[in-house]
Amino acid sequence: MIQDPDHPVPAPEEAAAEPVSAPQVPQQAQSGLQAPPDMDLDSTEDDEEAGLPDEAEEPVEDVPEGTLAVGRAAIEQAVRLAPTSPGVYRMLNAAHDVLYVGKAKNVKKRLSSYARPTGQVMRIARMIAATSVVEIISTATETEALLLEANLIKQLRPRFNVQLRDDKSFPYILMTGDHWAPQIVKHRGAQSRPGRYFGPFASVGAVNRTITALQRAFLVRSCTDSFFESRTRPCLLYQIRRCSGPCTNEVDFPGYTELVREATDFLSGKSRAVKKLLADEMEKASEELAFETAALYRDRLAALSAIQSQQGINPRTVEEADVFAIHQEGGYSCVEVFFFRTGQNWGNRAYFPKAEKSFTPEEVLGSFLAQFYEDKPPPKMVLLSHSIEESDLLAAALGVKAGFKVEVLTPQRGEKKELVNHAQTNAREALGRKLADTATQTRLLEGMVTTLGLPRVPQRIEVYDNSHIQGTNAVGAMIVAGPDGFIKNQYRKFNIKSETTTPGDDFAMMKEVLQRRFKRLLAPPAEGEAPKRKDEDVPLWPDLVIIDGGRGQLNAVREIFEELKLTDVTLMSVAKGPERNAGRETLFLPGRDAIKLEPRDPVLYFIQRLRDEAHRFVIGSHRTLRKKDIREAGLQEIPGIGPTRKRALLHHFGTLKEIERASLGDLGKVPGISAESARKIFDFFHPQPAAR
Repeated sequence: MIQDPDHPVPAPEEAAAEPVSAPQVPQQAQSGLQAPPDMDLDSTEDDEEAGLPDEAEEPVEDVPEGTLAVGRAAIEQAVRLAPTSPGVYRMLNAAHDVLYVGKAKNVKKRLSSYARPTGQVMRIARMIAATSVVEIISTATETEALLLEANLIKQLRPRFNVQLRDDKSFPYILMTGDHWAPQIVKHRGAQSRPGRYFGPFASVGAVNRTITALQRAFLVRSCTDSFFESRTRPCLLYQIRRCSGPCTNEVDFPGYTELVREATDFLSGKSRAVKKLLADEMEKASEELAFETAALYRDRLAALSAIQSQQGINPRTVEEADVFAIHQEGGYSCVEVFFFRTGQNWGNRAYFPKAEKSFTPEEVLGSFLAQFYEDKPPPKMVLLSHSIEESDLLAAALGVKAGFKVEVLTPQRGEKKELVNHAQTNAREALGRKLADTATQTRLLEGMVTTLGLPRVPQRIEVYDNSHIQGTNAVGAMIVAGPDGFIKNQYRKFNIKSETTTPGDDFAMMKEVLQRRFKRLLAPPAEGEAPKRKDEDVPLWPDLVIIDGGRGQLNAVREIFEELKLTDVTLMSVAKGPERNAGRETLFLPGRDAIKLEPRDPVLYFIQRLRDEAHRFVIGSHRTLRKKDIREAGLQEIPGIGPTRKRALLHHFGTLKEIERASLGDLGKVPGISAESARKIFDFFHPQPAAR
């Protein structure tokens, strides 16, 4: 059996290329063959678990011997010119699409094993049968080959390789170092700003909770430098004891520096020393009858305890490690990842890689690890639930990437084994939850077919919505759902650009959004542009398009689709019920009578969830756009709010941010602000989509 785990870690800058071509395989040689579903790692938005991939069915049919013979002939041709040194090889089909990228310590020996007449498993045989050309790149070492292999897999996305499409980096906490009063802030991406970085954390939610607790414990500011410099009096965070107020000298420089040092020590793993220091200060203040000061130290201690209680399990002897555990059930795999830094648990996340049932846990885990660290800094220790092939090579590659020694271990006893067991329990539970959720989602999609008379079970549903206020900052949005739920990496927003669109014209805005969306799909790739990729899990084309509105909106969209000659996409509009009550919606489909479902119908509830998610996403996009304008234009854009009222608002709330946070009642208490003006201000900062 030939098995090449993929190890995507950054590739070296240079490698000597030696392309080796073999005879072309005729088109008929590939007939009747389908590529096996590739392993595909998906992760979702921060605090949510990823969706399960489509179940990979193992093929049972034999590969025609003639087809295999032609593929082996192509590989044998490459073997004659292949080096006996380390390198990376690429298998291409007749259309020169890359099928597979592999690495080997001895390229000639590895390719020779593919050319053997017997002994390959079915998925390897299908790959061989499809091969027409083999290209080889020589490298100096096997470690360099692993790094280059990973880089090529990321670039080329071969269908027979494991593919990790989760390009999101993990969030960190940054204690800035470019200001006299350091700021604690959430950070993602390149670590180019001066300061100390703590992480990674498993999710943005974990970072936000930790920062909030750290603010309560250490009173370190979280505001931007520009906001800090513009202050003339303390902001709300100072009033609620989440900041010490260095901006207005409520705390002196030595005092603030000490708070920053304590926060840094806590994040660096010196939590016991920091808590003991605060406890001693609390006792001292209490003995001196300074009960208000003692209460402040008590609250800070409570905030630190809250951080550690949220972290759950915290190791005693493991300072820095990532823990990986895999569980397989029902043809699916779940890999649970825990992050431990400075002796603290900084969260966990579940992944659901896609693989044929024939893949063992060790094979799935090995492929997962190689891709996981392609764009992430490795820790000093990686703990695994299963022993993987080439663990020493992976450790060496991670060491090259990190600049220090990295251990890859499968512990058998002690605290390390307990951490792995805890992760494996979480993997088993996460997969159980996801299997149950996926079964429910499948039933809902099948119910839509029956209830709405759809031609097939939809694999991709697109929902569109618009948002604007009196035509300003108009934005359209598209959300996508499928068999695994919402597919958030497919969401798109559309800033309305057309100068011919009348402000506030919902029909024209929807037309612009749909034309931009589908004309791009219909257009052939430009010269030099890569062809549009058809994702096996997420189709490019929707089976069902849902819009918010009634029969008029549906007919307008239908005309747009007729102009674009789109005939294989089902359209549906969802009109709100009387007084916009949920549960009384009316559904419209072209050429059919209106459909009203029972309020408790699961299909109606599912459609409401889709519509509400589109509403949430478009509102968020609209607010982001408006906040940018607000930062640039201040309050001048609000109708009826002149310099006098603006001055009154700023004097009352202090900053534009606090005005934005204010409730309708708080705005009405500002001198000179009437109830009508308060409503205008509130609506400006809290827009709703245009009513239909």
